[in-house]
Amino acid sequence: MMQAILQSAPGAADTLYPGETARPQRQAGQLLLQVMAAGVNRADIVQRSGHYPPPPGASNILGLEVAGVVVEADAGSRFREGDAVFGLIAGGGYAEYAVLDEALAIAKPDAMSWVEAASLPEVWMTAWLNLVQVGKVQAGDKVLIHAGASGVGATAIQLARWLGAHPFASAGSADKLAFCQRLGAEQVFNYKQLPAFSAQVKEWGGVDMILDPVGASYLAENMASLKQDGRLVNIGLMGGSKSELNLGLLLVKRLSLIGSTLRSQPLAAKAVLAQALEREILPALQAGQLQLTLDSSYPWQQAAEAHAHMEANANLGKVVLTFFPVMTA
Repeated sequence: MMQAILQSAPGAADTLYPGETARPQRQAGQLLLQVMAAGVNRADIVQRSGHYPPPPGASNILGLEVAGVVVEADAGSRFREGDAVFGLIAGGGYAEYAVLDEALAIAKPDAMSWVEAASLPEVWMTAWLNLVQVGKVQAGDKVLIHAGASGVGATAIQLARWLGAHPFASAGSADKLAFCQRLGAEQVFNYKQLPAFSAQVKEWGGVDMILDPVGASYLAENMASLKQDGRLVNIGLMGGSKSELNLGLLLVKRLSLIGSTLRSQPLAAKAVLAQALEREILPALQAGQLQLTLDSSYPWQQAAEAHAHMEANANLGKVVLTFFPVMTA
């Protein structure tokens, strides 16, 4: 048995509670970890609310990224018992133990804390997937990143700048806009004060690519903001799932509208993203070319409070749950 954050029924943050459940059983090709820290993501909130069920075979426990100590591994694994690793999982992170596909496991640098390691996989792999692989961002491109102060937004701003692009960002307060600018955003706007933002973006020359977690309520403004042959990559539905589409504008500007999620990607595709994190992003973080964007950490028993903090849009960057000092089995 193990300790974990369980849920009484789909709903608000107060449906989460600490409890006891069965320890997961790893399969061949997987590592069993004693979790030291787990990232909190917007997807966890959507799943908690009953609108984002885990994929078949995945744990119903929330949590999509963990850092921890290897407890069990295959005989021929590149990892052994006691190794410190982190990585992306399909579910089950808010628990004392979790299983991690070895193909997605990354060795934790000694100088990196458990909290820092747990904050990396979801946001950096999401940013790499959608800017590099899907959005095809090139040096010189102008990229608009909505929710720029979120975990994904903060990484996407930095990644766009690191790729040689010109990041613009939206956020909902002066301190969040300043945060985006410190990360490298060249232009910013407050979406609460400028809901019809396309005119301002066009004054900045328009954009080649937009990373959008909002969805329906931003569709028209996004399309108007894009330059010829622009790409809109939608990664969320915070603003709804249905909107009228101007096909005339789509055709005339030769726009590409792309839907993208990380969780539903096959293991092989996630493994490629994990390799990019390990070989490209991690060295850049260690060299100071990119930076971690940690907002706060909460003891795992306070998962409900962590969710409430994120739902209030109070975070600047990542929120993490901690499971140390190490709990005994």
